[in-house]
Amino acid sequence: MAIILTPLDPGSAAVNHASTAHLEPRLRFVTCLRGLGLHRMAYWEWGDPKNPRVVVCVHGLSRQGRDFDALARDLAQDFRVVCPDIVGRGRSDWLADPSGYSIPAYVADMVTLLARLDTESVDWVGTSMGGLIGLGVAALPGSPVRRLVLNDVGPRIEAVALARIGTYLGMPVRFDSLEQAADLLWQVSQGFGPHTREQWLALTAPQLKPDGRGGFVPHYDPAIGVPFRSLTPELAAAGEAALWAAYDSLCCPTLLLRGAESDLLSKETAAQMAGRGPRARVHEFPGVGHAPTLVQSQQRAVVREFLLGRPAGA
Repeated sequence: MAIILTPLDPGSAAVNHASTAHLEPRLRFVTCLRGLGLHRMAYWEWGDPKNPRVVVCVHGLSRQGRDFDALARDLAQDFRVVCPDIVGRGRSDWLADPSGYSIPAYVADMVTLLARLDTESVDWVGTSMGGLIGLGVAALPGSPVRRLVLNDVGPRIEAVALARIGTYLGMPVRFDSLEQAADLLWQVSQGFGPHTREQWLALTAPQLKPDGRGGFVPHYDPAIGVPFRSLTPELAAAGEAALWAAYDSLCCPTLLLRGAESDLLSKETAAQMAGRGPRARVHEFPGVGHAPTLVQSQQRAVVREFLLGRPAGA
Protein backbone atom coordinates (compact mmCIF):
# COMPACT_ATOMS: atom_id res chain seq x y z
CA MET A 1 0.00 0.00 0.00
CA ALA A 2 1.36 3.42 -0.96
CA ILE A 3 1.48 6.09 1.74
CA ILE A 4 0.74 9.61 0.50
CA LEU A 5 1.59 12.71 2.48
CA THR A 6 -1.16 15.28 2.03
CA PRO A 7 -1.24 18.99 2.90
CA LEU A 8 -2.99 17.97 6.14
CA ASP A 9 0.43 16.84 7.39
CA PRO A 10 2.83 19.53 6.11
CA GLY A 11 5.57 18.81 8.62
CA SER A 12 6.00 15.13 7.86
CA ALA A 13 8.07 15.57 4.70
CA ALA A 14 10.37 18.04 6.39
CA VAL A 15 10.86 15.78 9.41
CA ASN A 16 11.52 12.77 7.19
CA HIS A 17 14.03 14.74 5.09
CA ALA A 18 15.86 15.97 8.21
CA SER A 19 15.98 12.47 9.64
CA THR A 20 17.38 11.07 6.38
CA ALA A 21 19.91 13.90 6.08
CA HIS A 22 21.35 13.01 9.48
CA LEU A 23 22.04 9.47 8.26
CA GLU A 24 24.49 10.65 5.60
CA PRO A 25 27.91 12.16 6.32
CA ARG A 26 28.94 15.77 5.79
CA LEU A 27 32.57 16.38 4.82
CA ARG A 28 34.23 19.20 6.74
CA PHE A 29 37.80 20.42 7.32
CA VAL A 30 39.73 21.95 10.20
CA THR A 31 43.14 23.65 9.94
CA CYS A 32 45.80 22.35 12.33
CA LEU A 33 49.24 23.70 13.24
CA ARG A 34 52.45 21.71 12.87
CA GLY A 35 56.09 22.83 13.18
CA LEU A 36 56.48 23.34 9.44
CA GLY A 37 53.19 25.17 8.98
CA LEU A 38 49.49 24.46 8.63
CA HIS A 39 47.67 21.44 7.30
CA ARG A 40 44.02 20.58 6.79
CA MET A 41 42.39 17.62 8.48
CA ALA A 42 39.16 16.27 7.02
CA TYR A 43 36.36 14.91 9.15
CA TRP A 44 33.01 13.32 8.39
CA GLU A 45 30.09 14.50 10.52
CA TRP A 46 26.84 12.60 11.06
CA GLY A 47 23.66 13.47 12.94
CA ASP A 48 22.37 16.80 14.20
CA PRO A 49 25.27 19.32 14.20
CA LYS A 50 23.64 21.04 17.19
CA ASN A 51 23.45 17.91 19.31
CA PRO A 52 25.62 18.43 22.43
CA ARG A 53 26.19 14.67 22.73
CA VAL A 54 29.25 14.03 20.56
CA VAL A 55 31.07 10.81 19.67
CA VAL A 56 34.46 10.97 17.97
CA CYS A 57 35.40 7.80 16.06
CA VAL A 58 39.04 7.44 15.01
CA HIS A 59 40.39 4.83 12.61
CA GLY A 60 43.45 2.58 12.47
CA LEU A 61 46.93 3.11 11.06
CA SER A 62 46.29 2.90 7.31
CA ARG A 63 42.52 3.44 7.30
CA GLN A 64 40.23 6.51 7.18
CA GLY A 65 37.07 7.91 8.77
CA ARG A 66 34.56 6.21 6.47
CA ASP A 67 35.39 2.92 8.20
CA PHE A 68 32.75 3.95 10.75
CA ASP A 69 29.82 4.46 8.35
CA ALA A 70 27.78 1.55 9.74
CA LEU A 71 28.38 2.52 13.37
CA ALA A 72 27.79 6.23 12.68
CA ARG A 73 24.39 5.50 11.14
CA ASP A 74 23.45 3.57 14.28
CA LEU A 75 24.56 6.37 16.58
CA ALA A 76 23.40 9.41 14.57
CA GLN A 77 19.89 9.40 16.04
CA ASP A 78 21.31 9.94 19.53
CA PHE A 79 24.68 11.60 18.93
CA ARG A 80 26.55 13.98 16.70
CA VAL A 81 29.16 11.60 15.28
CA VAL A 82 32.52 12.89 14.03
CA CYS A 83 34.90 10.62 12.11
CA PRO A 84 38.20 12.32 11.19
CA ASP A 85 40.65 11.27 8.49
CA ILE A 86 43.90 11.44 10.44
CA VAL A 87 46.47 13.56 8.56
CA GLY A 88 48.07 11.61 5.72
CA ARG A 89 44.90 9.56 5.17
CA GLY A 90 41.66 9.95 3.23
CA ARG A 91 40.78 13.54 2.37
CA SER A 92 43.29 15.09 4.79
CA ASP A 93 46.56 16.70 3.71
CA TRP A 94 49.82 14.80 3.45
CA LEU A 95 52.79 16.09 5.46
CA ALA A 96 56.06 17.23 3.90
CA ASP A 97 57.95 15.82 6.90
CA PRO A 98 56.93 12.21 7.70
CA SER A 99 58.23 12.54 11.26
CA GLY A 100 54.93 14.33 11.92
CA TYR A 101 53.11 11.01 11.54
CA SER A 102 53.21 10.24 15.26
CA ILE A 103 50.75 9.74 18.11
CA PRO A 104 51.67 12.95 20.01
CA ALA A 105 51.18 14.99 16.83
CA TYR A 106 47.83 13.30 16.16
CA VAL A 107 46.74 14.09 19.73
CA ALA A 108 47.53 17.77 19.07
CA ASP A 109 45.40 17.68 15.92
CA MET A 110 42.53 16.13 17.89
CA VAL A 111 42.68 18.94 20.44
CA THR A 112 42.24 21.39 17.56
CA LEU A 113 39.30 19.37 16.25
CA LEU A 114 37.65 19.26 19.68
CA ALA A 115 37.93 23.04 19.93
CA ARG A 116 36.18 23.29 16.55
CA LEU A 117 33.37 21.03 17.74
CA ASP A 118 32.66 23.43 20.63
CA THR A 119 31.42 20.80 23.06
CA GLU A 120 32.06 20.33 26.77
CA SER A 121 32.48 16.57 26.59
CA VAL A 122 32.89 13.82 24.02
CA ASP A 123 32.79 10.06 23.89
CA TRP A 124 35.61 8.39 22.00
CA VAL A 125 35.69 5.22 19.88
CA GLY A 126 39.19 4.39 18.66
CA THR A 127 40.28 1.43 16.58
CA SER A 128 43.93 0.41 16.98
CA MET A 129 45.90 3.65 16.32
CA GLY A 130 42.70 5.61 16.92
CA GLY A 131 42.49 4.03 20.36
CA LEU A 132 46.04 5.11 21.21
CA ILE A 133 45.17 8.66 20.12
CA GLY A 134 42.07 8.51 22.30
CA LEU A 135 44.15 7.27 25.22
CA GLY A 136 46.45 10.26 24.75
CA VAL A 137 43.53 12.72 24.66
CA ALA A 138 41.74 11.10 27.61
CA ALA A 139 44.90 11.27 29.75
CA LEU A 140 45.31 15.04 29.30
CA PRO A 141 44.54 17.11 32.42
CA GLY A 142 40.99 18.43 32.11
CA SER A 143 40.25 16.09 29.21
CA PRO A 144 36.71 16.31 27.78
CA VAL A 145 36.57 12.54 27.14
CA ARG A 146 33.54 11.18 29.03
CA ARG A 147 33.56 7.55 27.89
CA LEU A 148 36.33 5.73 26.04
CA VAL A 149 36.10 2.71 23.73
CA LEU A 150 39.44 1.09 22.87
CA ASN A 151 39.00 -1.25 19.93
CA ASP A 152 41.60 -4.03 20.01
CA VAL A 153 44.48 -1.97 21.34
CA GLY A 154 46.24 -1.36 24.63
CA PRO A 155 49.51 -0.07 26.02
CA ARG A 156 51.36 -3.21 24.97
CA ILE A 157 51.41 -4.03 21.26
CA GLU A 158 52.67 -7.48 20.32
CA ALA A 159 55.80 -7.63 18.14
CA VAL A 160 54.26 -10.24 15.83
CA ALA A 161 51.52 -7.77 14.86
CA LEU A 162 54.04 -5.01 14.19
CA ALA A 163 55.97 -7.38 11.93
CA ARG A 164 52.81 -8.33 10.05
CA ILE A 165 51.79 -4.70 9.50
CA GLY A 166 55.30 -3.87 8.33
CA THR A 167 54.98 -6.31 5.43
CA TYR A 168 52.43 -4.12 3.64
CA LEU A 169 52.31 -0.62 5.18
CA GLY A 170 53.44 2.00 2.67
CA MET A 171 54.42 -0.54 0.02
CA PRO A 172 53.82 0.63 -3.58
CA VAL A 173 50.66 -0.93 -4.99
CA ARG A 174 48.19 -0.20 -7.78
CA PHE A 175 44.77 -1.72 -8.42
CA ASP A 176 43.02 -2.02 -11.78
CA SER A 177 39.53 -1.97 -10.27
CA LEU A 178 37.58 -1.76 -7.03
CA GLU A 179 36.96 -5.50 -7.18
CA GLN A 180 40.66 -6.27 -7.55
CA ALA A 181 41.49 -3.91 -4.70
CA ALA A 182 38.90 -5.59 -2.48
CA ASP A 183 40.38 -9.01 -3.19
CA LEU A 184 43.99 -7.94 -2.59
CA LEU A 185 43.21 -5.91 0.53
CA TRP A 186 41.26 -8.85 1.94
CA GLN A 187 44.44 -10.92 1.80
CA VAL A 188 46.05 -8.65 4.45
CA SER A 189 42.81 -8.07 6.38
CA GLN A 190 41.73 -11.53 7.47
CA GLY A 191 41.80 -10.36 11.08
CA PHE A 192 38.78 -8.16 10.40
CA GLY A 193 36.64 -11.29 10.57
CA PRO A 194 33.79 -12.46 8.30
CA HIS A 195 32.15 -9.86 6.04
CA THR A 196 29.72 -10.13 3.16
CA ARG A 197 31.00 -9.06 -0.24
CA GLU A 198 28.81 -5.96 -0.05
CA GLN A 199 30.20 -5.01 3.37
CA TRP A 200 33.80 -5.49 2.22
CA LEU A 201 33.34 -3.44 -0.96
CA ALA A 202 31.82 -0.64 1.16
CA LEU A 203 34.89 -0.70 3.42
CA THR A 204 37.27 -0.85 0.45
CA ALA A 205 35.94 1.97 -1.75
CA PRO A 206 36.93 4.89 0.57
CA GLN A 207 40.40 3.34 0.86
CA LEU A 208 41.11 4.12 -2.80
CA LYS A 209 41.75 7.13 -4.97
CA PRO A 210 42.10 7.30 -8.79
CA ASP A 211 45.68 7.17 -10.06
CA GLY A 212 44.91 9.10 -13.26
CA ARG A 213 45.57 6.03 -15.41
CA GLY A 214 42.25 4.28 -15.00
CA GLY A 215 43.24 2.45 -11.83
CA PHE A 216 43.46 3.12 -8.10
CA VAL A 217 46.05 3.51 -5.35
CA PRO A 218 45.63 3.49 -1.56
CA HIS A 219 44.13 6.69 -0.13
CA TYR A 220 47.02 7.33 2.26
CA ASP A 221 50.52 8.77 2.14
CA PRO A 222 53.04 5.91 1.81
CA ALA A 223 55.32 7.96 4.09
CA ILE A 224 53.16 7.07 7.12
CA GLY A 225 55.27 3.93 7.15
CA VAL A 226 58.54 5.85 7.70
CA PRO A 227 58.18 6.39 11.47
CA PHE A 228 56.73 2.89 11.82
CA ARG A 229 59.81 1.29 10.25
CA SER A 230 62.15 3.37 12.42
CA LEU A 231 60.72 1.88 15.63
CA THR A 232 63.43 0.19 17.72
CA PRO A 233 62.95 -2.17 20.67
CA GLU A 234 64.17 0.60 22.97
CA LEU A 235 61.65 3.11 21.59
CA ALA A 236 58.89 0.49 21.77
CA ALA A 237 59.67 -0.19 25.45
CA ALA A 238 59.68 3.52 26.29
CA GLY A 239 56.41 3.99 24.43
CA GLU A 240 54.78 1.10 26.26
CA ALA A 241 55.78 2.52 29.64
CA ALA A 242 54.34 5.91 28.71
CA LEU A 243 51.09 4.33 27.50
CA TRP A 244 50.65 2.33 30.72
CA ALA A 245 51.18 5.53 32.72
CA ALA A 246 48.55 7.27 30.60
CA TYR A 247 46.15 4.34 30.96
CA ASP A 248 46.59 4.18 34.74
CA SER A 249 45.73 7.89 34.99
CA LEU A 250 42.31 7.50 33.33
CA CYS A 251 39.15 8.13 35.33
CA CYS A 252 36.53 7.76 32.58
CA PRO A 253 34.48 4.57 32.05
CA THR A 254 36.40 2.47 29.53
CA LEU A 255 35.27 -0.35 27.25
CA LEU A 256 37.95 -2.60 25.76
CA LEU A 257 36.94 -4.55 22.67
CA ARG A 258 39.10 -7.48 21.62
CA GLY A 259 39.09 -9.81 18.68
CA ALA A 260 39.43 -13.24 20.27
CA GLU A 261 42.11 -14.12 17.70
CA SER A 262 43.93 -10.76 17.83
CA ASP A 263 47.70 -10.83 17.33
CA LEU A 264 48.05 -7.21 18.49
CA LEU A 265 46.18 -7.17 21.81
CA SER A 266 46.93 -10.29 23.85
CA LYS A 267 44.56 -11.84 26.37
CA GLU A 268 47.16 -11.12 29.03
CA THR A 269 47.26 -7.40 28.22
CA ALA A 270 43.46 -7.25 28.15
CA ALA A 271 43.34 -8.91 31.57
CA GLN A 272 45.82 -6.36 32.92
CA MET A 273 43.68 -3.54 31.58
CA ALA A 274 40.64 -4.99 33.31
CA GLY A 275 42.46 -4.98 36.64
CA ARG A 276 44.20 -1.60 36.73
CA GLY A 277 43.69 2.05 35.85
CA PRO A 278 40.05 2.56 34.85
CA ARG A 279 39.47 -1.22 35.07
CA ALA A 280 38.12 -1.51 31.57
CA ARG A 281 35.07 -3.58 30.83
CA VAL A 282 36.34 -6.20 28.34
CA HIS A 283 34.20 -7.61 25.53
CA GLU A 284 35.63 -10.27 23.21
CA PHE A 285 34.32 -11.05 19.73
CA PRO A 286 34.82 -14.69 18.64
CA GLY A 287 36.08 -15.45 15.16
CA VAL A 288 37.72 -12.04 14.80
CA GLY A 289 41.37 -10.98 15.00
CA HIS A 290 42.81 -7.48 14.68
CA ALA A 291 40.61 -5.59 14.53
CA PRO A 292 36.80 -5.74 14.76
CA THR A 293 35.48 -3.35 12.09
CA LEU A 294 32.29 -2.51 14.04
CA VAL A 295 30.34 -3.23 10.87
CA GLN A 296 28.53 -6.29 12.21
CA SER A 297 25.33 -5.56 14.14
CA GLN A 298 26.38 -7.41 17.30
CA GLN A 299 29.62 -5.39 17.47
CA ARG A 300 27.80 -2.10 16.96
CA ALA A 301 25.26 -2.99 19.65
CA VAL A 302 27.99 -3.45 22.28
CA VAL A 303 29.42 0.00 21.52
CA ARG A 304 26.02 1.67 21.41
CA GLU A 305 24.91 0.21 24.75
CA PHE A 306 28.11 1.38 26.41
CA LEU A 307 27.90 4.92 25.02
CA LEU A 308 24.28 5.19 26.09
CA GLY A 309 25.17 4.01 29.58
CA ARG A 310 23.12 0.83 29.37
CA PRO A 311 24.08 -2.47 31.01
CA ALA A 312 25.47 -4.98 28.52
CA GLY A 313 22.62 -6.73 26.71
CA ALA A 314 19.97 -4.27 27.89
